[in-house]
Amino acid sequence: MKTKAVRMYGKKDLRLEEFELPAMKDDEILAHIVSDSICMSSYKAAVQGSDHKRVPKDIAEHPVIIGHEFCGEIIEVGKKWRHKFEPGKRFSIQPALNYKGTLDAPGYSFRYIGGDSIYVVIPNEVMEMDCLLEYQGSAYFMGSLSEPMSCIVGAFHANYHHPVPGKYDHQMGIKAGGKIAILAGVGPMGLGAIDYAIHGERKPSLLVVTDIDDARLARAASIHTVEEARKQGVDLRYVNTKAVEKVEEHLLALTGGSGFDDVFVFAPVRPVVEQGDRVLGRDGCLNFFAGPTDSSFSAMFNFYNVHYNSTHIVGTTGGNTDDMVEALALMGSGRINPAAMITHVGGLNAVAPTTLNLPNIPGGKKLMYTNIDLPLTAIDEFAEKGKSDPLFAELAKIVARTNGLWSLEAEQYLLSHAKAI
Repeated sequence: MKTKAVRMYGKKDLRLEEFELPAMKDDEILAHIVSDSICMSSYKAAVQGSDHKRVPKDIAEHPVIIGHEFCGEIIEVGKKWRHKFEPGKRFSIQPALNYKGTLDAPGYSFRYIGGDSIYVVIPNEVMEMDCLLEYQGSAYFMGSLSEPMSCIVGAFHANYHHPVPGKYDHQMGIKAGGKIAILAGVGPMGLGAIDYAIHGERKPSLLVVTDIDDARLARAASIHTVEEARKQGVDLRYVNTKAVEKVEEHLLALTGGSGFDDVFVFAPVRPVVEQGDRVLGRDGCLNFFAGPTDSSFSAMFNFYNVHYNSTHIVGTTGGNTDDMVEALALMGSGRINPAAMITHVGGLNAVAPTTLNLPNIPGGKKLMYTNIDLPLTAIDEFAEKGKSDPLFAELAKIVARTNGLWSLEAEQYLLSHAKAI
C-alpha cells in the first residue's frame, strides 16, 4: 500500500513524499491516521536529527516518519492480535513504549509509523507494551490531544504529600479539597490543566490561575468559567499578576494566609518558579511542569521551608499509559474538552514548515489532518479568510457557535470539504 508522509532525513531535513509501505506481518496492524497534533518535542527532534536520543543514526538512508500525537482507525489486524483488536476501531498511541529499555518511540524512531502519515504499519512492540489504546470518542482531534492531556494527568498524579507530621508515608497526587495555584497557566497546556482540575476525580477547593496578559486570561475565563467551576465545587480565580503590586501577598491572601498545597509552574521563567516557592503552604508541593531548553536553568528555592515546613518539588515530563487511558476515558465521556488547546489547523502539506518553525508561531496546538491539503491557518483568521474562500467562511460560522473553539462539527466539515492531499 502506498502512503504519503513527512519523513526526517537529517537535521532540519523534513520531506513530504509518497512511498510504499511494506506488507503487514502477522504480529502487526495496518492503520489509517486522520489527525496529528504537532508537539514541541517534534521540533526538537527535527532540529537535532540523529543527535536526538530517540532518533536512529541512519535516518539519511532509512528516514523515520515524524509525529507522535495522533489518532486514527484500524484497517487490518495481524493474526497475533485479532483476539484484542479489530478493524474499524479508533485508537491513539502512547509513544513512550519503554520497550526492552529502549527510548524508541513512534514519531521519532520508526520507518513505518508516525503521526504525520496517511497510512502506517503499527509494529508488534506497540501492542506488546499495551500502548495501542482504544479511543471511543467521536472527534479524531480529541484522540490526538490525549497525549498532551496525559502529561497533565501525570503531573497531577506525580505530586505528593505527607500530611501527618512525623510520618513519611507519601500520599500521591494533589491534595483532595486542597488549594492549587497554576502559574503562567493560560497557555494551551495550562488550559488543559484547568479543565482537568475542575473535572477530574480529585478536585481542589480553590484553584488560582495566573498570567500577565489580560486577553489570554479573558479567553481562559470564557472557556473555563467561574460558574462551571463552582458547579464542580471549585472556587476558581483568575489573577493578572502584572496588575498586582505585591503578588505573593495577594496570592497568599486568597488562601487565608495558609499557602497553596499544590503549585504548578507552566513557564520556565526563574521569577515564576521562585514565586511558586514563596506561596507554598506547609507540606506544599511545587511541580515544575514547563520544560526548559537551557540545560543550566536554575532558580532559588527556600530550604528553610524545606526543612521546617516540609515543602518539596517534583518535575514531570510526559505521562504514562495509565495517564493516557484516563485522559481518553475523560474525553470519550465528555467530562473534559481539550479543544481550547488548539489554535491552528492545517493539512499534511503544512506539517514540515510548521514543525521547523514551531517556536515562532504564536498560539497553542497546531492540529494537522493528514488526508488533506491545507495551509496552516489560525482559527481566529477563519472569518477574514472566509471573505474569499467559502471553506473558511463556513468554518468561521461553525466555530463561532462554540466560542471560537475547534469542534467535532468543524472537523467533520473540514474532512468532507477540504482538498485531498
